[in-house]
This record gives sequence, structure tokens and C-alpha cells, in this order.
Amino acid sequence: MASVTTPRLPAPDGAAALRDDLLAADFTADGCLDLLGAVGYAALSRAETVPALRATRGGSPLETLVRLFLLQRPVPYGRARVALPGLDRYVADGWLVRDGDEIRAAVDVRPYAGDGGADWWIVSDLGCAVGGAGGIGGTPGASGGSGVDRADLVLGVGGASTTLAGLTVREPAGSALDLGTGSGVQALHASRHATRVTATDVNPRALHFARLTLALSGARQPDLRRGSLFEPVGDERYDLVVSNPPFVISPAGRFTYRDGGMGGDDLCRTLVEQAADHLTDGGWCQLLANWQHLEGQDWRERLVQWVPRGCDAWIVQREVQDIAQYAELWLRDGGDHRDDPAAYAARYDAWLEDFERAKVGAVGFGWITLRKTGSDRPAVTAEEWPHPVEQPLGPHIAGWFARQDFLRRHDDADLLDARFTLASDVVQEQVGVPGAEDPEHVVLRSGRGMRRATEVDTVGAGFAGVCDGTLPAGRIVDAIAQLLGEDPVVLRDRTPAAIRMLVEQGFLEPVTP
Repeated sequence: MASVTTPRLPAPDGAAALRDDLLAADFTADGCLDLLGAVGYAALSRAETVPALRATRGGSPLETLVRLFLLQRPVPYGRARVALPGLDRYVADGWLVRDGDEIRAAVDVRPYAGDGGADWWIVSDLGCAVGGAGGIGGTPGASGGSGVDRADLVLGVGGASTTLAGLTVREPAGSALDLGTGSGVQALHASRHATRVTATDVNPRALHFARLTLALSGARQPDLRRGSLFEPVGDERYDLVVSNPPFVISPAGRFTYRDGGMGGDDLCRTLVEQAADHLTDGGWCQLLANWQHLEGQDWRERLVQWVPRGCDAWIVQREVQDIAQYAELWLRDGGDHRDDPAAYAARYDAWLEDFERAKVGAVGFGWITLRKTGSDRPAVTAEEWPHPVEQPLGPHIAGWFARQDFLRRHDDADLLDARFTLASDVVQEQVGVPGAEDPEHVVLRSGRGMRRATEVDTVGAGFAGVCDGTLPAGRIVDAIAQLLGEDPVVLRDRTPAAIRMLVEQGFLEPVTP
């Protein structure tokens, strides 16, 4: 079998000039959306190029750049020179390749809407920004269209990247670690709110692409280190650790970008278990993960055991797939379904055999957030939530952990002395037979964050409706007891549990004295 020749990667030195040319042509996320329209732009995320090709049949600089970088089609040298005045330098630096009278892209350069309206660009291997490792520029076989062995490909921004970016708590930080940086998406976000950013990856090509992404986006360069998990950072500690790790549970580590090379879900477990040793007091660790559902064991109980001592944790399972669905998903991601049907069947069989041997019935996907509190009474919650949530969710995640701190500091007597406000997005729904005097159910529903709904009784509904921050909770409970003709002592005994639930889920916000 012939060896794959790895092409030269671009030099970051000319990134500033290229950025100026891209901005001049409006090759930005907003500019491309305006040109392609919502239908064409959405089709690209599904690796469908026909709508975008139809929208770029003119000769404007933006149309030229969309064809060159997003559709990865060769364009005439003259048109490329109009769109990119510094064209010859970009060819010399390795961003572009000249082939006679045509210019083609050497790497994928994709506009990305950054924090605070910033214009960013994510640099990755050709064909790896959308549609998996085959992508829109990819070809079947060993590589994704970039001349690189598929095992070493560096992917661009995708659904997992944007999900994690939206989940991350964006508090000012002295230091941040992007563990498994890939093309540098999370490091780019961290550069906006962290004084010092470290980015690691086992793939040296990924570290180079991360450097290109941050250089082209005009961000401060991170400290780039090669290695697995926390090995490259030794005993250093960070205010934020963020990771979109290679979490795929597979029988063999075929692809660096997705397969962790450890058995089962050991990579994600190890990352969680070691996180506390690399967090400052009050520091955050946020990651995406896959985890196994083992026969005879509740997945919640299993994952709670991963949480290191002294950390609060919120684990959310967003999706569950049976073992056949899971194997099919990642076999398609690797192009096995179209490359070699016989190999596809053999790998499928090996995947199922591996799962059956380990007594895995399904695989869960979701996110894990840790906060190092040092508390000897940590708040640890593992829950399933497949419903739509608001993005960015980071501020709501920070709020959840802040409310855990509050509840931990307040016993039942303290809760009754505290004041609360009803969250501004909460509405009340009543369910019952039309014309009935009283509803059968009263539901509080939030339109923000996790968009939760919870059923409450008459006391809970009345209590939430009165909370405007002016009266202590105990006085409200006493007033409700008088209205309902109940014993106020009994009501004071049983109401704190309901208050805790409403506070934890974000329906009530504590008023800071």
C-alpha cells in the first residue's frame, strides 16, 4: 500500500493579512448567511453543496471565497486575485495551492461567529468542517480529501464544538486549559475571558491548526503542548478546564480526533477523576462525554462515582442510543459504509462483540460540569434531560452551582428567614376539566435555561406567586396557612423541601442581602 504524503501546513505569519482580505470581502458568518440564505447555509451543515453552488454563480469576491473555502472548488486565478489581493503570498505560505490557471484551498477556512459579535475563522483539514471525516471536500479512502491519513485528520467546528462553547461558564479567569484542542475552537473562546490559555492535543497537526485558527482570528496565541489527558501540564492548576475529548467508545483507536484509545468509557472517567487535581479553588471543569450503560447498574450511580472528592457536579444525559445505533453512527462517520461493505460488516460485528463482552446495553451522551468547592457536603446531580435547552447555557449552569452554594449554607430555619423572587421567565399553567372549580394540576414552567416544568400544590403555587423579594419566606408561609386554615407550624415544617426544589431548579432566586 502506498504511503500517504502529508502536505505542508500553512505558516501562521501571513494570517493577519489574510484576515484583512477576508474581512474586506465580507467572508464572515453573517456575510455568508446573507449570500447563501438560510436554506443554503443549513444545507452546507448537511454536506449538501448544490444550494450554495447555485447561490455563487456570480463573480463577486465573496462568491469566489465561498467556492474556494466552503465548497472547496478550484477558482480561476484572476478571480482569486481580485478576492484576495495578497494571493501570491498566501500560496507561498501554504494557505492556497496554484494549479496552472486555477487556485484551490490547501486547508478549510470557515467563518465562525465569535463571542460578542467577533468575526472568527476556524482552520481545519479539507472536508472536515461539516459532514464528518468525508465532508464536502472529502474523497472516499484513507483521507478526507486533504492528502492526510484519515487517522490524523483535524476536524473543524461542528455540533459538539458549538454545544460545548455554549455550555462553558464565561467568568473572567486567570488561566484556562483546552484539553484536546483539535482545531482550537475552545481555546479561541477561552482567549476572550482568560488571561492565560493552554491548549493540548496528542496530534501535533492539531496543535498547528489551533495556532492557525487563533492567528487568523486575531486572538492571543495559547501555550501549545503535546500529550494525552493532563500529562502535558504536570501539576499545574487552572480556573477553567474545558474539553471536547475523543469520547467515542470503540473497539479500536482508529481515528485520533474521536477515539480515545482506552477501553470503554475509561478516557472520560479518567478525565473526570483527575480534574480536581488540576483545578484552582472554585475552578470549573466542563466536558462532553459518552458513557456506557452496563447491565444491572443505573448509569447515574455509576457516573456519580466518577466525581472527585470536594467537587460539586452536574451531569446531564442528553441522548441514549442502543449499541447497534451507536456502532452505525460512528461507522458512517468514518466512511466505512461506502468504502468497503465487507469491512463495514466486519467492523460492525467487532463493535457489537466488544459491547456484548463488556455487558453494555446502550451508550449515553451528554455533558459533565464540575466545580471545585472543597465542600464535605458536595452537591452532585445526575439527570436525564433530552428536551430542548436555551443556548448559550453557560450563565444558567453558573446559576445552578451558585444556588447549590446557597442551599448548602441554609438549613430549613435559614430558608424561612430568606427572601426570594420568582424568576422573570416563569409562567403558571393550570390543567383540569373545563368548568371545574379547582384545577387538577398546577404547573410552573420556565422559558429560559433548561426550560423546566414542575408540578406544584396549592401552597407551592401560592408561595411562588407571592415571592417578590419583600417578605421572608416564613411570613409568606404563615399567611398561606391562615388563608387555607392550616396549622402554620405544620406548614413551616413541610414547606422548606418545596422551596429547596424550586430554588435548585431555578424557579426561585434567592435575594442577596
